[in-house]
Amino acid sequence: MKTLDVITIGRSSVDLYGAQVGGRLEDMGSFQKYIGGSPCNMAAGTARLGLKSALITRVGDEHMGRFIREELAREGVDVRGVKTDPQRLTALVLLGIRDDCQFPLIFYRENCADMALCEDDIDPSFIAEARAVVATGTHLSHSRTEAAVLKALHLARESGAQTALDIDYRPNLWGLSGHGDGENRFIASAAVTAKLQSTLHLFDLIVGTEEEFHIAGGSTDTVAALRAVRAVSGAVLVCKRGAAGAVAFTGAIPDKLEDGETGPGFPIEVFNVLGAGDGFMSGLLKGWLDGESWPVALKYANACGAFAVSRHGCTPAYPSLEEMNYFLSRGVREKALRKDAALEQVHWATNRHGDWSTMRVFAFDHRMQMEAMDGATPEKIGAFKLLCLEAAKGVQAGRPGYGILCDGRLGRQALYAAAGSGLWIGRPVEWPGSRPLELEPEIGPDYGGLSEWPLEQVVKVLCFCHPDDPPETRAEQEATVTRLFHACRRNRLEMLLEIIPSKVGPVEDDTSARLIRRFYEIGIYPDWWKLEPFTSAVAWEKACAAITENDPHVRGIVVLGLDAPADQLAESFALAARHDLVRGFAVGRTIFADAARRWLRGEIGDAEAIAAMVARYQGLCQVWDSARAQNGAGA
Repeated sequence: MKTLDVITIGRSSVDLYGAQVGGRLEDMGSFQKYIGGSPCNMAAGTARLGLKSALITRVGDEHMGRFIREELAREGVDVRGVKTDPQRLTALVLLGIRDDCQFPLIFYRENCADMALCEDDIDPSFIAEARAVVATGTHLSHSRTEAAVLKALHLARESGAQTALDIDYRPNLWGLSGHGDGENRFIASAAVTAKLQSTLHLFDLIVGTEEEFHIAGGSTDTVAALRAVRAVSGAVLVCKRGAAGAVAFTGAIPDKLEDGETGPGFPIEVFNVLGAGDGFMSGLLKGWLDGESWPVALKYANACGAFAVSRHGCTPAYPSLEEMNYFLSRGVREKALRKDAALEQVHWATNRHGDWSTMRVFAFDHRMQMEAMDGATPEKIGAFKLLCLEAAKGVQAGRPGYGILCDGRLGRQALYAAAGSGLWIGRPVEWPGSRPLELEPEIGPDYGGLSEWPLEQVVKVLCFCHPDDPPETRAEQEATVTRLFHACRRNRLEMLLEIIPSKVGPVEDDTSARLIRRFYEIGIYPDWWKLEPFTSAVAWEKACAAITENDPHVRGIVVLGLDAPADQLAESFALAARHDLVRGFAVGRTIFADAARRWLRGEIGDAEAIAAMVARYQGLCQVWDSARAQNGAGA
């Protein structure tokens, strides 16, 4: 039984991409961190397109190695073949975008972990699970890694799997030039040509640029090089030609490249070519393994390559299957794809990590309410929020579907302690009670404070707003939320928008729905909505419709508590749970208020406070789970 579509094998690294564009790598001031290395990129790229992919590589026993493993898992890649090397460090690559022709990069790969891959790392039973195994050229450059690759290829062929090669020629990784020559894509070498040609017969598909076929075929005449490859291999040959598209040859090589099979190209702006080939290969593998014709497979490949050259980074640029289909059906609207707002929304929303289809959130982000309690000081509130976190973790018990809301002013230590816990973490930015909306000072006048936030934290903003707000108030609040939304996207942070119209004016069944539609009208697409506990089914129907009509990819809704008694919350949960878009709740004072008052007055100790909050939080979780189970598949 083939449980995997594709296994890639070879390089894995952490890419540190210069955030500034248009300057020298020497002058880069900050970097974005992504997974990298062709096989790693392809594993993630194919997973995004719906294939069941896996990677065989080695990473170091350190933070960067764990990052690669965790990020691959978040992308849906099977990481059983990712071995941890206790002796070597994970490879690093520093990259920059100088202009549309220059992309400087430095490989930090001296005795790196993935180059220690050996035959013992290749598990025959694992290879037997795959429909295809994909190798890349760099791992043929060293006898140890070559032996591992050859073992994987022979096992693949024995198990009936198809095999593919991305030539992926980097001269300095073959020792042909120095560390500062990472951008160079071609140096002629008879030794490299001989090494490649000794393996080409093992592949069903061989993919490369014209320069890569030059090294594989031993000639700088592309047709002659392709014919030299054809002389030793019956594989389908796919030659990438940059702006001229790509061409596939299933048999004899014709006199002109244009006489091969082609797929449609896309007229887009070239922003960043690094990783474009891996995006192309991901789309090609999707078409190939789905049994599509070569023109269709090349269409997929060209589309994925177009995304890659239009965006920052390698893997982060690659599309989801839904995004690719959307692009293919709609076509190019803006040649700089990263500036196409509709396309970028689909890209963002369909490539988010994590399954948060159930949300049981303990909200202790309250500041003003805690500061008003007897005995409260900033230090005591901070200490109590650590107890809230302990209560949340006690109920969570390592299981998915639980979260917290905690602030960074009074709850900073709790936020630090929550990192990596598996909890969903929301963090407020609004100044408590402000209307018109103001933000916490830590966010900064340019909202630059968000650049310090961990990527796992979700920006939560509460806006007291109403459809009948005075024009001046509406304009001021909308400007703040708009600016915040774009700052969140710029910093790769999800956003939760909480609206509470009942504190501002009278509410009807369509009040929240009208507000929701207005925010979408001005271009704000929250990942999450946090809404009041409506008392009518019509209000929920209208709110859910307003969201799904504008953003079918939204994460969902969480219901807030408003310090309601537990019995009232149970009633509101029963109503909300009828709707699949409502993922759960975010409740605070119902859980912590009594314990906080008693603890701040010194009437109970830490253990008793935690136990009281655990009981209430656990009870609410049970009420929600029961309501959801009773309603089954909601409206």
